[in-house]
Amino acid sequence: MNSEDYGTLIKELRIKNGLTQNQVAESLGVTPGYISNVENNRTAMSLRILTYYARLVGCSLDSLVGELEPEYTETALDRQLYEAMMRLNHDEKEKLLKTIAIWTEGRE
Repeated sequence: MNSEDYGTLIKELRIKNGLTQNQVAESLGVTPGYISNVENNRTAMSLRILTYYARLVGCSLDSLVGELEPEYTETALDRQLYEAMMRLNHDEKEKLLKTIAIWTEGRE
């Protein structure tokens, strides 16, 4: 994702979560104008604000940065897989391991 898509992603995540610019601004302790500037690529969020924003829209900072920076995508994907696995119960984890073994059979 290039830097021009940064604001678009921020806006899409806000809308996906049913939030207004005013709600986001209030939650992050910034002005609605600041959120508008971010969404229109006139400014970028600081790391601190980006961390709070990721939490607000229900994603990890890893996955958010992975969407923004292609070099980080693999690490972000690893994090998403880990988080998904942690939500599985014991039986589901065993089934997942068996499925992975089938997919990777013969690669070793």
